[in-house]
Amino acid sequence: MSKIGITKTFRMADGREISIETGKLAKQADGSVVLKAGDTMILATVVSKKEAGENVDFMPLSVDYQEKYSSAGRFPGGFFKREARPSEYEILISRLIDRVLRPLFPDDYHAETQVLVSLISLGVGDQPDAYAAMAASAALMVSDIPFHGPISEVRISYIDGKYVINPSIEENEKATLDLVIGASAENIMMVEGEMKEVSEDMMMEAFRQAHDAIKLQCQAQVELAAMVEKSSPKRVYNHENNDLELKERIKNELSEKVYQAACSETTDKHKRSANFSTILVDFIATLEPDYASKNMPLIKRYYHDVEKDMMRKMILEDRKRLDGRKLDEIRPIWSEVNYLPSVHGSSVFTRGETQSLTSVTLGSKLDEQIIDGAVFEGRNNLILHYNFPPFSTGEAKGMRSTGRREIGHGNLALRALKPMLPGRDQNPYTIRIVSDILESNGSSSMATVCAGSLALMDAGVKMKKPVSGIAMGLITDPKTGKFAVLSDILGDEDHLGDMDFKVTGTRDGITACQMDIKVEGLTYEILSQALDQARRGRLHILDRMAETITEPRADYKEFVPRIEKMIIDKEFIGAVIGPGGKIIQDIQAKTNTTITIEEVNEKGVIEILSPDKKSIMAAMNRIRGIVAVPEVGEVYLAKVKSIMPYGAFVEILPGKEGLLHVSEIDWKRIENVSDVLKEGDEIEVKLIEVDPKSGKFKLSAKALKPRPEKA
Repeated sequence: MSKIGITKTFRMADGREISIETGKLAKQADGSVVLKAGDTMILATVVSKKEAGENVDFMPLSVDYQEKYSSAGRFPGGFFKREARPSEYEILISRLIDRVLRPLFPDDYHAETQVLVSLISLGVGDQPDAYAAMAASAALMVSDIPFHGPISEVRISYIDGKYVINPSIEENEKATLDLVIGASAENIMMVEGEMKEVSEDMMMEAFRQAHDAIKLQCQAQVELAAMVEKSSPKRVYNHENNDLELKERIKNELSEKVYQAACSETTDKHKRSANFSTILVDFIATLEPDYASKNMPLIKRYYHDVEKDMMRKMILEDRKRLDGRKLDEIRPIWSEVNYLPSVHGSSVFTRGETQSLTSVTLGSKLDEQIIDGAVFEGRNNLILHYNFPPFSTGEAKGMRSTGRREIGHGNLALRALKPMLPGRDQNPYTIRIVSDILESNGSSSMATVCAGSLALMDAGVKMKKPVSGIAMGLITDPKTGKFAVLSDILGDEDHLGDMDFKVTGTRDGITACQMDIKVEGLTYEILSQALDQARRGRLHILDRMAETITEPRADYKEFVPRIEKMIIDKEFIGAVIGPGGKIIQDIQAKTNTTITIEEVNEKGVIEILSPDKKSIMAAMNRIRGIVAVPEVGEVYLAKVKSIMPYGAFVEILPGKEGLLHVSEIDWKRIENVSDVLKEGDEIEVKLIEVDPKSGKFKLSAKALKPRPEKA
């Protein structure tokens, strides 16, 4: 049988072998590859329409990453037993791929393009997300779709004093730095990850080592594409019809007006937007109505280009910004805690025209989030939800399901705060943080980090240190080499600029970061300056936060449910639960508590939750009675459970019964046990012996009575 397909195989610096195969599967797609690393296999496909939609002036790119449960030999959960909508984890990986691919399509390419990446085989312990972007890029490279690639991504972690590329899940549990970095062979383009208070120098070294690995992966894709006839030349297209005369007229007539509006230094977002809109409206009024209507998409596009050019000119040449700030200046900040009186913890954090109202809710283990993915499964006791309602930007539009942007921003804020939260031994609660963005004009995810830190301290959660975050921007001029790094960017600076680099951390180091760029890459000089400027901004924000609250409350608020923990021997877990859960349910019902129990390290860990301390103590006493070990010589108030001709069975502790023999009831002779005892009676008994073989208890009541003198 003849060989099917084309394969490129290469080795990473650590000796691991990776192969990329094309021409065997999914051949009707414009481009398709299967990437194999060990036993992990990823199928990536790309299809792009031949023509752009009418009046479409952007890149309609969709990227979806899916992990097939069959890849790990598992069944999907739920009633339908099939893969359905993507999990939050899959959405986050889709975003990682999208963010590094999108800047490398031609600016004038507007055809709808779909990239699908599927995990079809999972090697034990592998983290397949680290290979997903490489597979997507390779599918584009072997296609005829215009693409200024290749790119690739790697996960780099700092483990036991050294940097490791694409570590296993087990290895990564010990990491103090965990980054996913996307890059072309020339420049770094995307960064996302979490750290445990690492320095800026450690970050820069991680960038360098990750980039070295990515260069190998990019070269392999170039060599693979050279072996595929379809990949060259790329398709010819025309997705933009231009009117150069109109473009030049708008530039000549409006540039100075736009520049003056940009220099007005107004801090009001809506007023600034109105000033720019007025210039466009006045210009349209000078045109013939039919001509203006016919050419409106071009007019708006050319005017947008003028806005962008003039703002960039003002920043690069005058070194000042739309709202009059210096390049590294932070907007005014105010904050407040305990704003919501009935909430376990709350805060308001406002920076300029960006505002977050954040709440913290504390719950038990029963409130933990269940994770049931193809790669990761387990439970999560820290949840952060980020909401971005339309009124936050002064808009009126439909409220639909949670968007990918909201999931991504929430995950970044969670990663920022997580390293500073106490372990389970100091924090028995499941924590849910909810950030509602009430105003937005740039870096609302960083406002969530600051507000979340304040609300956690207001709730009494014993955070190790406060965390703040800042979004950095960038304006570049490739012709002159000039660039400006901007601290605490506005929405317009994000939209019209070249970078959105979010950095969070404490006074002692970085805890999370996320970087997106709109150009083809960043130099190490720019990255280094951005990190240093972000550190100074982060410290400034922490100073402002300290004016509101400096450390967690000494205790939780009065209405917060209290949790007490008990540790019991493993063999007593069943006794506490009881047959079919009968015992533990009875304890909960009679003490008005919520009780969870699990086995951890050969011990039973019990958590009891109730807003009432008296109820918790009642439940603890019931459990202590169940797990107590009877001791020889101890006296117990026993309850008669049943009467037998030869004695009575009595319960000395919950679930622990022994025989009180007729001869041990009294010193005098008893003919019928029922003459002196009845079921339900209580009688004091002494444990006089435990049978070493059977473990049965020998009890005596007469041992507690004075012995009569012999006749």
